[in-house]
Amino acid sequence: MHSIKPWYEDDNFWRTCAPVLFSERRRADAPKEVDQIVALLKLTPPARILDLCCGIARHSLELARRGFQVTGVDITEMYLEEARNQAAEEMLNLELIRFDMREFRRPNTFDAVLNMFTSFGYFPDPNEDRQVIENVYQSLRRGGVFLIDVMGKEVLARIFRERDWHEEDGILVLQERKLSQNWSWIENRWTVITNDRRATFAVSNRLYSAAELVLLLSRCGFGEVQVYGGIDAIPYDQDARRLVAVARK
Repeated sequence: MHSIKPWYEDDNFWRTCAPVLFSERRRADAPKEVDQIVALLKLTPPARILDLCCGIARHSLELARRGFQVTGVDITEMYLEEARNQAAEEMLNLELIRFDMREFRRPNTFDAVLNMFTSFGYFPDPNEDRQVIENVYQSLRRGGVFLIDVMGKEVLARIFRERDWHEEDGILVLQERKLSQNWSWIENRWTVITNDRRATFAVSNRLYSAAELVLLLSRCGFGEVQVYGGIDAIPYDQDARRLVAVARK
């Protein structure tokens, strides 16, 4: 029997959902988001930055344009190829490599590591989440900083809807959600409808509260950990939009 790949290793999922995950709006938001990331982390060129799970590298490309030394890592080769073509067109110095985040480690190399838009918590075994963070810790130089951005458990509890739909660049996306494992796991069913096809995917990930994420980062060696409600550094309170943790080695 052939084993079925988990959703995060399924190229068909990433290909089908690319227009939704990386819509024109999201692509256009990259410069503003990089402004906020650079301000929050107090980064100046030519700092070395790892964009872990970079996707099509919209942040990596923008950081490279600003003179940072950037390495983008992702498991999806088609996204990396798109990013390589863009970097070549602009003659940017940008390293883009295919790697599993559970295995990528470059000891004492980076001044900052970014993990954006819930590119974390994919794995059923929580020890694999810990392995990712330990890799990040080892890859940072002393004094380096790790920014991790997820949908916090507290934020999700406030906005949770069992099902909804939205349209993105002419593509209809239906989402159904189910919470399990004592509010530590969310199972999503995405149905993506275009003019000529319909595809359904099961997408799931682990949920973290602010306290749980801070504890995990601390147990992996990080000292100071600050928590925010967005990369624009708003408080993590009842108005938070995201759970953003900034951890320093």
